[in-house]
Amino acid sequence: MPEPMAQPEPTRPARGDNGWRQLARMARPRATKANFLAAMLALLLGFAIATQVHQTQSSNLETLREDDLVRLLDQVQQDNGRLGDEIQVLQAQRNQLQSGVAGSAAARAAAAQRLDSLGILAGTVKAHGPGITITIRDPKDGVTAPLLLDALEELRDAGAEAVAYDDVRVVAGTYFTDDDNGGISADGKPLGLPYTIIAIGDAATLASAMDIPGGVSDSVRRVGASIDVTSSANLTINALHTIRVPRYARPVSEPSPTSS
Repeated sequence: MPEPMAQPEPTRPARGDNGWRQLARMARPRATKANFLAAMLALLLGFAIATQVHQTQSSNLETLREDDLVRLLDQVQQDNGRLGDEIQVLQAQRNQLQSGVAGSAAARAAAAQRLDSLGILAGTVKAHGPGITITIRDPKDGVTAPLLLDALEELRDAGAEAVAYDDVRVVAGTYFTDDDNGGISADGKPLGLPYTIIAIGDAATLASAMDIPGGVSDSVRRVGASIDVTSSANLTINALHTIRVPRYARPVSEPSPTSS
């Protein structure tokens, strides 16, 4: 009787090579429809964010007209020039204070100059220099306290160093209110008609600030009033501010050097 033939044993894959291949196939991500949609949404979201950031950064300048851009560039150049001059003055004062014998005289001169500057800012001394005079005529009583406040903010942004509304000297705490009789008061004092504003600073920059499209001049004309801006090489502000003792604000005491 013939012996049965031996069946060949099945070959087993080598553990090293084929095993890693199988694991790699199992771990490989499958290109499903859901994965494709998720990737597309991520790309669209990134593109939208980048576009929004770019538009936010450039929209402020892209919406301006050519004349506005030229005026803005001139103002930036003037500010740079003024800051450069201030740096040179401060450096010269520092060199004088460090010069030994002449240091005490230079220190007294610098202190006097600083006192004059603080007096102008506080409104306790008269001021003179180049600037503009603004005259607002309001036959229809359309001008309000917020509009006069907007004019003051525009002047401050343009670098006005001293401002007076009629005989009211403008300081940091100046406020405007609408009166019951239709008039406007500054620091509780009624302003006369026409409203007269004197601002000392760079006359060209101050005048340009009043004529910005959509700014103070346009707002005045929209309410039926008229505005005239006159530049001058030398103006004088005689109005003075009376210093009042603060009721609530108190200076912060500095810690002593020996305190820990």
